[in-house]
Amino acid sequence: MKGIILAGGAGSRLYPASLPISKILLPVYDKPMIYYPITTLLLAGIRDILIITNASDIQNFEKVLGDGSQIGVKFSYMIQDVPRGIADSFLIAQDFINNEPCALILGDNIFHGFGFSSMLKRVGQKTTGATVFGYAVNDPHRFGVVEFDNNNRAISIEEKPQNPRSNYAVTGLYFYDKNVVEYAKTLKPSQRGELEITDLNNIYLKNQKLDVEILGRGFAWLDTGTFESLLQAANFIKSMEINTGMKIACIEEVAWRMGYIKEEQLLDLAKKYNNDYGQYIKKIVQTSANKRLNSNTVV
Repeated sequence: MKGIILAGGAGSRLYPASLPISKILLPVYDKPMIYYPITTLLLAGIRDILIITNASDIQNFEKVLGDGSQIGVKFSYMIQDVPRGIADSFLIAQDFINNEPCALILGDNIFHGFGFSSMLKRVGQKTTGATVFGYAVNDPHRFGVVEFDNNNRAISIEEKPQNPRSNYAVTGLYFYDKNVVEYAKTLKPSQRGELEITDLNNIYLKNQKLDVEILGRGFAWLDTGTFESLLQAANFIKSMEINTGMKIACIEEVAWRMGYIKEEQLLDLAKKYNNDYGQYIKKIVQTSANKRLNSNTVV
């Protein structure tokens, strides 16, 4: 399965902070925002990832992430000249997708919750149909909203409705089968002049091939597109990391725990960071070594 991160757009809601750099590279507490969607894709077992961004930002992404080999994955980059909607990603990425299933995540979306890794692995193994994720919100009129029947099956998805039929928003994480490019080619621009992801999802829904996974109370879904939500996300990450002693979306750690790199490679990566981030990586390696030692000790 291929992975796509949509990191384009002007980020004008975060001006002037995002004037010199893509908002997707702004920090969310202690790491660049893009580390969070990368982590989501890695946890789904995806190692071939395309980042779609603006021409003015592509070099910055390459500087931060490189080709991905340092964490055992592959990063590619493509340019979206003009924002034409989320579904335009599949037309840009047609050659990259190459008739395979793929996942798309918006660069400013952060997910965190117990059991999320297992859910991602299960969804990532599907080869037919599409899967989106529903999350209860207070302001559903700002999102694509999914409506359910009495058996909790999705029966409609409506983009930014004035009178929402539920309070479940469709988040910025989508899994599709190999037909996604052909379906995307049939889309017509909306009144906003964009190829709407909701229209694409409704094609799968009409064909009875759309699954909606509900993210319950134990999950956090954060959209970091405004100053308020960016600060909220940073405070959430800070609180979780301080309380648990574990970092969220440390891509080096995730790659190691997924088996993409070895312990020695992880320690080499830690040398890049002469700060708490590097110390954390060294600490988890030492903790793992201590556990192995204790398990091999005969009492």
